[in-house]
Amino acid sequence: MKIIDRYILKAHIGPFLFAFVTIIFVLILQFFATFADRFMGKGISFTSIIELIALQSAWMVGLAAPMAVLVAVVMAFGSMTTTSEMTVFRATGISLYRLMIPVLLAGLLLSLCVERFNNVVLPKSNYYAKSMMVDIARSKPLFGLTENAFSTLLDGYSIFVRKSDDGSKELRGIVIYDATRHGYTTMVTAEKGTVDFTADYQYLVMTLINGEIHQVGQPDHKNYRNMSFRKHRFVFESSGFGFSRSSENRMRSGDTELSASELLAIGDEFQKRISASQKLINRPLETVGQRIAESRSGSGGKRVRSLKSSGKSGASAAAYVDRQLLQLDGELKSIEANRNMYNRYMAAYHKKYALSLACFVFVLVGAPLGVLARRGGFGVGAAISLLLFVLYWMIMISGEKIAERGILDPMISMWLANSVMAAVGIALAVNLTGSVFNTSR
Repeated sequence: MKIIDRYILKAHIGPFLFAFVTIIFVLILQFFATFADRFMGKGISFTSIIELIALQSAWMVGLAAPMAVLVAVVMAFGSMTTTSEMTVFRATGISLYRLMIPVLLAGLLLSLCVERFNNVVLPKSNYYAKSMMVDIARSKPLFGLTENAFSTLLDGYSIFVRKSDDGSKELRGIVIYDATRHGYTTMVTAEKGTVDFTADYQYLVMTLINGEIHQVGQPDHKNYRNMSFRKHRFVFESSGFGFSRSSENRMRSGDTELSASELLAIGDEFQKRISASQKLINRPLETVGQRIAESRSGSGGKRVRSLKSSGKSGASAAAYVDRQLLQLDGELKSIEANRNMYNRYMAAYHKKYALSLACFVFVLVGAPLGVLARRGGFGVGAAISLLLFVLYWMIMISGEKIAERGILDPMISMWLANSVMAAVGIALAVNLTGSVFNTSR
C-alpha cells in the first residue's frame, strides 16, 4: 500500500505545482494591470515596484493554495479514471476511500502550513505592503488621487478629481470635503487646480482656480455660507511625506494586518465593552424607579407638601429621567457599534482558519469530482475547479457579510462554506462508491 500511496501523491505533485504557479501568475498580472497606470511614469524605482508586487503576492498564496489543491485532485483522479487505473484498484479490493487517505493527509498537512502562513507571514506582508503604498502615495501626491473616485489620502479630507495630469500636476473637476473643523463641514469645488509640496516638504499646497466654498453648520444644519473665488490655496500638513520607509512606526490597522491571536484579543476587548455597557444600562433602570418613588412619597414619608415644592420635585425627577434616557440611548448605540466591530474581527478570525482548512475540504470534494470527470485533462479539471471554487468563495463572502451584520454568529457564517463543500464531497463519494466507481473504466 505504501507504493500505491506514493504513486497517488506523485500524481498530484505536478498538477498542484503547475496550478499553483499559474494561479499566482494570473493574480499578479491582474494586480499589475490594475495599478500599472499608477506606477508607470511616477518616478517610482523598478526595485520598489518589484518589492511591492512581492509583498502583495502574499495574500495570493493563501488563496492560490486551496485552488491548486482542488485542480490537482480533480486532474489526478480524473486521469486515473481515464487510464482505467481506478478499475484496477477496484478489482484488487481497494476502495475510493482508501485511495483518498494519502491525499487527505497531505491536504491536512498543507492546511497546517497555510494556517501558519496566514497567521505569521501574511499579516506582516499586508502591513509592509500598505505602508509602502502609503509612502508612495505621500511622495507622489497624484498617485493617491484616482480619477472619478474619492480619495482619503489625508485624514479628515475626501478629495474627488475628474481628471489629472501627472506631467503638469494639474487637476480638473475638483471636489473637496473638509471634516476637520468642529462646528461645520466644508465643501470646496473648483474647475481646475495644481498640487505640489512646499520647498521644505512640510506642507502640501493645492492651488484651486474658479470655484466655490460651501459651509454648513453642524449638527443642526441651520447656518450656511457660500463664497466664490478665482484663486484659492488649500494648505495641508505633510509632516512625514516623502518616500521614506515608515513601516517601523506605523500602527497596525485593519483585520488583514493582524494574526488570529491578535484578532481574538481585540474581539475579547469589544466583548468586554459590550458587557460594561449592558451593566450601565441595567443600573439606571433600577435607580429611575427609586427616584420616581421618592418624588411621589417624599424623602421623609410625608404625604402633604406644598404645591411649589411638589412642582420642583416633579421637575427634578423629570430632568433626571431625561438624563438617564439620553445615557441609555448612548449606551445602546455604543453596544451596537461594539457588536459590529466584534462581528467583523471574529469573522476575520474564523476566516483565517476556514480558508486554511479548505485545502483539506477540497480533497474531499475534488476526488469524487475527478472520478466523475473521467476524461480529465487540465482544461476540464481547471473548469470544474474554477466553478466549484467560485461557489465556495461566494458562500464565504456571503457568510462574512452575514456575520458583520449580526444575522448569524461569525463562527457559523464563516465555516458555512467549508461545511457545504464537505457535505457535497462526502455525498459524491458515497454515491460513487455504490454506482459510478463500480463501473469506471
